[in-house]
Amino acid sequence: MGQKDELKWLKLLTPEQYRICRCGETETPFTGKYYHHFKAGVYQCACCHAPLFDSETKYDSSSGWPSFYAPISDEAIKGMPDKTAGMLRIEVRCKKCDAHLGHVFEDGPEPTGLRFCINSAALEFTSKPTH
Repeated sequence: MGQKDELKWLKLLTPEQYRICRCGETETPFTGKYYHHFKAGVYQCACCHAPLFDSETKYDSSSGWPSFYAPISDEAIKGMPDKTAGMLRIEVRCKKCDAHLGHVFEDGPEPTGLRFCINSAALEFTSKPTH
């Protein structure tokens, strides 16, 4: 990524969003604004606003981060090996802008058995209209 791209992200994102989304850091567990958030809607990428997760797949994993058992579509995210922290994990990134979102683990609920553990700072939320 070039210097111009980095300057764009620094202008668009808060310092916390930049640290997490562009530098791959993690927010402190149990502190994110979406950890105890269970309204109906769509969680989007904080960087490019691409839809990532539907609220219907969100659940309380007690992990300290917002957790989902499935992305909104297979085209929304991508996974890649992450060997930091002394273990092999699968890092989750936005497929559109390559923002770091969190990690996925194979200890989630049915129907997928997956737990997408996502940083609140990497997300924005849009409510579903009520009729």
